[in-house]
Amino acid sequence: MMKKYAAFDIGGSFIKYGIVKEDSSIINHDKVPTPESLEELITVISDISAKNNDCEGIAISAPGAVSDKGIIYGSSAIPYLHGPNIKELIFDKTSMPVYMENDANCAGYAEVWNGAAKGIQDALAVVIGTGIGGAIIKNGELHKGANLHGGEFGYMLLNSGKTGSNEVWSRTASTEALVRKTAEKKDIPKSTLTGEKVFEWADAGDEDCIETIEEFYHLLALGIYNLQYIYDPEIILVGGGISARKDLIDKIQEKLELIMASVDLAKVKPEIAACQFRQNANLLGAVYGFITHCDTADWSRKE
Repeated sequence: MMKKYAAFDIGGSFIKYGIVKEDSSIINHDKVPTPESLEELITVISDISAKNNDCEGIAISAPGAVSDKGIIYGSSAIPYLHGPNIKELIFDKTSMPVYMENDANCAGYAEVWNGAAKGIQDALAVVIGTGIGGAIIKNGELHKGANLHGGEFGYMLLNSGKTGSNEVWSRTASTEALVRKTAEKKDIPKSTLTGEKVFEWADAGDEDCIETIEEFYHLLALGIYNLQYIYDPEIILVGGGISARKDLIDKIQEKLELIMASVDLAKVKPEIAACQFRQNANLLGAVYGFITHCDTADWSRKE
């Protein structure tokens, strides 16, 4: 019988969950509002897992700097996640083995398992949303770094870094930045705009939106160019909601061509592609991490 896993993707607004089979298919997926407290969160995960007690264990995608031990460092939109040993708390409540990893790393693992990075040894996944994060795949495995910040591409500076100028990639080339810059150009509240609306207006010929989107693509290409020469991966995958746009890769490619033409030393053009998995990537990647890295025997000895 095919093995199954209870998967959870903890987000600032919702917890997505589903039962993932070992062939990467998903059944019984749904979402619930993110609880207000850690105790409520543990109860939600426990209750859903109890209804699926034939699963091998629990796989979790979470924000923040997730350590192998189960403590989440850094900060996120869910402050109560940071500090306690989340894995141990869930195990104590469910008696089920637990695997937990950072959400962007899970998105990268999904691509390694059965997506655009399948069979590739060295790859980067760049996830674009309200900020920019990602994952580094080295020899087919996650590279998390000495401080669990491997893949935090959004901290990269795209200017001279002079005092008082904090133009990191997340603040200049995210979809949030796209919306903010368009709102500033039009002198309207940012809350009245979405990324989708900016693209709709551009498609209708709005010059402000067209100009902002062109800058957005250039800054994405600039960051990707830098990443290519830092790590020299076989492929750089682009994910996040923006990756649903069919022309995204072509537009970034156009900007890369201009950058390559202006830098006479640059001979290696980045190979880029869209992530194959979108809304379910974190669930799939968490399960792949469980399958490849969770020693269920260790958890059995804890009982």
